[in-house]
Amino acid sequence: MEFSAEEGLTKGPGVIIMTTSEKVVELLNHAALISTDEKLIVLKQVQELIINKDPSLLDNFLDEMIAFQTDKSIEVRKFVIGFIEEACKRDNELLLRLVANLNMLLKDESVNVVKKAILTLTQLYKVTLQWLVRSKAVSEMQEACWDLVTQMKGDVLVLLDSENDGVRTHAIKFTESLIITLSPRTAESDVPKRQEGDISLDKVPKDHSYIHYDVLCEEGKSALEKLLKFMVHPAISSINLTTALGSLATIARQRPMFMSEVVQAYEMLHANLPPTLAKSQVSSVRKNLKLHLVAVLKHPCSLEFQGQISTLLLDLGMPQSDITRSTPAPRELRKRPRHEQYTEGKKVKMEGTLIDDDEEKEEPAPISAPKPAAVPVAQSAIDLTAEFLHPLLNSENVANLVLISMVYLPDVMPASFQATYTPVESAGTDAQIKHLARLMATQMTAAGIGPGLEQCKARGDELTKEEDKEDESGGKDFLIKRKVPPVLVGQAISVLGGYSEKVPAGIPAVKRLPEPILPSAQTKMAGASGRKKMFRLSDVIHPLSDTQIENLTSKAVQRILNSEKTITQSGMSHVRVKLLSRLVTQFEGIMKEDVLRFILDDIRTRSDLAFSLLYQEYNTYLSQLPSGLLDSYDHCLYTLLSGLQEKPEQKDGLFTKLVLEAPLITESALEVVRRYCEDESRVYLGMSTLKDLIIKRPSRQFQYLHVLLDLSSHEKEKVRNTALSFLKRMYEKDNLRDYIEKFALNYMQLLVHPNPPSLLFGADKDTEVASPWTEETVRQCLFLYLSLLPLNHRLVHELASVYTEAIADIKRSVLRAIEQPIRGMGMNSPELLLLVENCPKGAETLVTRCLHILTDKVPPSPELVERVRDLYHKRVPDVRFLIPVLNGLEKNEVIQALPKLIKLNPIVVKEVFNRLLGTQHSEGGSSVSPLTPGDLLIALHNIDSTKCDMKSIIKATNLCFGEKNVYTSEVLAVVMQQLMEQNPLPILLMRTVIQSLTMYPRLGGFVMNILARLIIKQVWKYPKVWEGFVKCCQRTKPQSYSVLLQLPPAQLTSVFERCPEMRAPLLQHVHSFTPHQQAHIPSSIMAILEATKKPEPKPAEAVAEKETEHALAATAGEEAPTESPRETPAQQEAATVKEEEESMEQEESDPVTQEEPAENTEQEAAEKEALPEEEPAEEPMEEAPSEHSDKQEVENEADEAPQTESVSEDME
Repeated sequence: MEFSAEEGLTKGPGVIIMTTSEKVVELLNHAALISTDEKLIVLKQVQELIINKDPSLLDNFLDEMIAFQTDKSIEVRKFVIGFIEEACKRDNELLLRLVANLNMLLKDESVNVVKKAILTLTQLYKVTLQWLVRSKAVSEMQEACWDLVTQMKGDVLVLLDSENDGVRTHAIKFTESLIITLSPRTAESDVPKRQEGDISLDKVPKDHSYIHYDVLCEEGKSALEKLLKFMVHPAISSINLTTALGSLATIARQRPMFMSEVVQAYEMLHANLPPTLAKSQVSSVRKNLKLHLVAVLKHPCSLEFQGQISTLLLDLGMPQSDITRSTPAPRELRKRPRHEQYTEGKKVKMEGTLIDDDEEKEEPAPISAPKPAAVPVAQSAIDLTAEFLHPLLNSENVANLVLISMVYLPDVMPASFQATYTPVESAGTDAQIKHLARLMATQMTAAGIGPGLEQCKARGDELTKEEDKEDESGGKDFLIKRKVPPVLVGQAISVLGGYSEKVPAGIPAVKRLPEPILPSAQTKMAGASGRKKMFRLSDVIHPLSDTQIENLTSKAVQRILNSEKTITQSGMSHVRVKLLSRLVTQFEGIMKEDVLRFILDDIRTRSDLAFSLLYQEYNTYLSQLPSGLLDSYDHCLYTLLSGLQEKPEQKDGLFTKLVLEAPLITESALEVVRRYCEDESRVYLGMSTLKDLIIKRPSRQFQYLHVLLDLSSHEKEKVRNTALSFLKRMYEKDNLRDYIEKFALNYMQLLVHPNPPSLLFGADKDTEVASPWTEETVRQCLFLYLSLLPLNHRLVHELASVYTEAIADIKRSVLRAIEQPIRGMGMNSPELLLLVENCPKGAETLVTRCLHILTDKVPPSPELVERVRDLYHKRVPDVRFLIPVLNGLEKNEVIQALPKLIKLNPIVVKEVFNRLLGTQHSEGGSSVSPLTPGDLLIALHNIDSTKCDMKSIIKATNLCFGEKNVYTSEVLAVVMQQLMEQNPLPILLMRTVIQSLTMYPRLGGFVMNILARLIIKQVWKYPKVWEGFVKCCQRTKPQSYSVLLQLPPAQLTSVFERCPEMRAPLLQHVHSFTPHQQAHIPSSIMAILEATKKPEPKPAEAVAEKETEHALAATAGEEAPTESPRETPAQQEAATVKEEEESMEQEESDPVTQEEPAENTEQEAAEKEALPEEEPAEEPMEEAPSEHSDKQEVENEADEAPQTESVSEDME
């Protein structure tokens, strides 16, 4: 076989013809480089050359052909299997080398390759058995080969439970062939012509050195039991059931001794069709069942079962005439007794053979006589139960059974019943009753009940006892039984005396078989794997350590995670997600962390896994109630949310979706939501999520609302403003309004504490801390309240009650904070008008502040003016209440209040005059003042000095002169004209004249006219006015010389006494007159002018004159300057009371100092001493002794407050 006859042949001189061997080499080399389709063509050519044309080359190129079993192509691997079959059929010796390769291909990952391997094994099993039977002496390699074939047979039987439908179908056909091969062929066997040469059990000698007849017989019966058990499985598919029906029919025809089991199986199937079959499938199964029953009925050995088969065919809808036509002729039935006699003879002969084997001790120990099969017991049990039921099926019992069963009928008719139902033609006949009894007996036996089954069990127990006694009678039987189990479970068959040691001893020889797959290794591995599958795992494995288990599970999960792309392409992502979530929830530790990290790496595409894991964790928690803990679920949710928070630019709403669809929001998850809200870049998304939680989770909405309420006083302005915006929208909902309002009021109530509570600093308990109140902490308590105030005006009364109890620092902060909310309420708010009307004691400054805010930009409404007027006249007679509504009062009311108004803080007085003069900035329509600028200045001059100190009046007039745009020269001329006409003359008349002249020098002529008219009114009768008159003449020289010459001599003398330096200029002025003019000057006047020595005045007169001089000096020294630049509101806010007073006095004195000699300073000092003392300031509104300390603090508020708050703070 090593050399070919054709090698080296030549044809003709010098001409070399390519031999078959060389052609094979060329084809094999070519096959290794080409595509699959061409490769198959080339390999088939090689197969034809080495198997059919020149079999001597088969051994030489076997390894090269088998090497293609590792090819990537499925078709190439299937070709290799077919090559193995053809090669082994051509040369049985090749089984020793190729059976291991077939075993490897039987475990291929491709279903098509496995199916091809099963088909090949179906043929090679018979080939191997026939080869071993013909062998006179069996070598160790042949034994190993048979062991592996036996193992492969067991593997194929296991594939009856495969997940693939096609693999199960091929396994059924293999089982059919196995049953036929491992059972004896009889004279009645209906064998197809193509199978007449196949081996069967009757051709196996009972004295074979290695093959045991009894063992093979038992294996055949065991295979039949597995096939019958597979066929009655409730979940069997339609194609598998159809195949099994055909296989049973083939078995019944070729092996009549199994006809009883086959007919019984058909009966049970007819009574219990699988519920999983569809209507069309049921029809197909019934059709096939009818065909196969007819085929069995035609067999000559069906005489005993004709009644059962005929009844089944009638139920399946076959006419009686067709059944009769298919029934075999009586002459064919004569073979049946011979068959039974032959079977019994076989059994007797078998037993005798076993005895001979035991005596000789040369053959391997066979098993004991086979026990009755389970299926025949079922057959007899059905018969016994049917005989028991037959007499009981009378009309009354059947009717009762029908009525009872109607209770359990389904609402919808099953497809199997609808497809199988046929009208009963012979209802009530004895044959039909027997058939009904048999159907019921079949059902009862399948359920494990019935008298027939009990009797058969009892019979089986008796047989077992008898066999045990027989086993005890002979000691050698122990050796026989000891060797049986390895045979049955598929291990390498060992024979008595040392077969168990032959396999290890033969391993080296087996290993010398050619590559690529060593048959020895394959055989050993196959046997080992078989033992693992057949025996208990605990016998052959060792428990893994915790570390190993954790490592293996972690790697398994990692493989599932890494298969994401592959699974997605297959469309089975949902299965992977469910598998992962269920796996991970069963394990703690690093595995769960790995999955969560995997999810967060690409949360958008893996969100379905995140939700599945979250729901599975929550489901696990629910399943463990009431003792279940939320820790695992909480950790999962917290990790996912925290991971999302760390992801930049979350714009797809995944965070919101995860929060809203989570089964339960835990405390830690809520804290993540809070942190999300505190992130300024995501504040809106976070609070939108929180808002949805509040609205869509009503069971815990107040818990979520509390988080949003806490954020309303957050230190970050953007976070706080967003929270307040959301809260204002939620405040409109009735079910949330009370809670939000209560929270806001509780927070505002914290202001009554002497020190800020720790709650404001993030502490859990509401305890006071040592630090004092600051502007920030006060506003923190007011943010939510002030945002709700424009929405609910009733809340303003709560502010008043808190304000009265707060300390001075808090009051100042409150006054500064309420501007926007009060402005938002508007002066027409009924609640605000009610607060003004019922001003609580201690809240006067708050009410005043509110009035200033309301009237700062727009004129007061009549309703507001009326409320303030009533408050002033009836309850709190403090003039500061009137300031905001001055422009709404009557003229006489303003004039009556002026004495009190000008005694207030200078900044407040400035605001009063701004309102009266219309110089404040106004957004609304311009308000009409009840007083014109002239009326105001005249009213100031007419103030009774007993009601107001002169210094306050002077400062008030200075404020008027500071408004140069308002007090023009024309206005001042009218004022001076009206003041001069009054009787008595106002004290500050001449001061106003001097200031007017200083502001507008072009009024000099008008002033000279005023001075001349004052002489007519005998101005010297008013000492202070007279002093101003003299001072004015002094400042207006030489224009005033003509006026001085009109004075009486006594008054002129008084002028010279006060101002001696004016005598000489006046005399010089007179000398400059013409003689005619001088003639008109009285001689008394000339005498006074020319007098060089003034007489000494009396002491009393000197003192009086000195006081008058001091007053006029002060009057002249406090002339108004030219209009100074008006201060901006910001400058006014920062100024203190003392600074304002000093600056005003400085502005009044500086211009005069520039024009007057140095002695004016002394005159001013004297005037200040001569002025009457200031009247005591008006008492504060809050007169209660207990509030004295607070009021003293509030009196200093003007140092910090802006101008718009000055009036309110001055009231304190």
